[in-house]
Amino acid sequence: MGNTITEKILMAHTKLKEIHPGQLINARVDIALGNDITAPIAIREFRAAGGKKVFNKNKVALVLDHFTPNKDINSAEQCKTVREFAIEHKIVHFYEGGQVGVEHALLPEKGIVLPGDLVIGADSHTCTYGALGAFATGVGSTDLAAAMLTGELWFKVPQSIKFIIYGKMKKWVSGKDLILNIIGRIGVDGALYQSMEFTGETINKLPMADRFSMANMAIEAGAKNGIFAPDTITKEYIKGRAKRPYKFYASDADAVYSQVIEIDAAKLEPQVAFPHLPSNVKGVSKASKVKIDQSLIGSCTNGRIEDLRIAAKILKKRKAAPHVRLIIVPATPLIYRQAMQEGLLEIFMKADAVISPPSCGACLGGHLGILAAGERAVATTNRNFVGRMGHPKSEVYLASPAVAAASAVLGRIASPEEL
Repeated sequence: MGNTITEKILMAHTKLKEIHPGQLINARVDIALGNDITAPIAIREFRAAGGKKVFNKNKVALVLDHFTPNKDINSAEQCKTVREFAIEHKIVHFYEGGQVGVEHALLPEKGIVLPGDLVIGADSHTCTYGALGAFATGVGSTDLAAAMLTGELWFKVPQSIKFIIYGKMKKWVSGKDLILNIIGRIGVDGALYQSMEFTGETINKLPMADRFSMANMAIEAGAKNGIFAPDTITKEYIKGRAKRPYKFYASDADAVYSQVIEIDAAKLEPQVAFPHLPSNVKGVSKASKVKIDQSLIGSCTNGRIEDLRIAAKILKKRKAAPHVRLIIVPATPLIYRQAMQEGLLEIFMKADAVISPPSCGACLGGHLGILAAGERAVATTNRNFVGRMGHPKSEVYLASPAVAAASAVLGRIASPEEL
């Protein structure tokens, strides 16, 4: 019996000759990630356990991306705790200020995470790195503390669901629409503690930005991780970024899956997740009566340069509708600079957009775009739970950058085809 890509990566990080779903294993960690919300707790637990030195200063990443630039005294204190720890332990991958980006866009961009890695992060969207063919999953802050101390962590080997996606996608349909459709099909617990493995002819042609979006939202189906087998598109992305060895893994032909789900991507229109679950998904044509107060384009799901190019293509020579707040969040300083050099920021400014520094602030309802009671937002983010982006009586609709941009112009949720 063969192994899935997830099983192979996990096994490669142990001394075991074979593993199986449901087995508890202790595995070596390649990268351990924390941010300004989760790392302070991990640091406290690290010290409480008697920690004097991190297991490897090159394998711990600390990114201050949630409440920065500091929005209040509490966030300033949180960041101070992480900063002092990073200095004390000579953490190589520490990012704040003008170097900080949204963590799950920043780490792949800098080549910190690579194919074949085992990555844990005290942030649920750590699963983003599965787009590179890594096993990546979110953990609690105490688990992060253990990993920073020992370089190891225990895992239960997940079962895998294989998604075979075929067919040519229509114009304006993207990886974001694919993953929304999948979550709509299986539900927010449809892949509970399982690996979501994405395959098929459509996936083979999918750009890295779309793969990152899909892996990012695997957690919204309850998955342990989302993963793509690395290929020539992956290799092209990591060329020039990788500063250490990496390895491509692929599932065996006789690997065992708990389910195999086939999807014809050619039949999909752009998708929208209605409040208050990422699984409450409908085609954009069924959302045309939803008026909006805010459109947010950014986040670890859709803040990459490819996303901004799509938004700019739609917003060029157009303006946001009166009373619609259009917020653009480039995910990293490099993306911000690229957008500036390509003239995208000029397009956004002419469209009356507010351009934010790289931040998770608006996505989690922290700052830089909080919603008031009764307000509605369309967002390229990954969650639309009650109160996710502000007041408990606000509403968030999840969509792609194309839909978010068109919606900003028309003042209601819309497909770019309506412009």
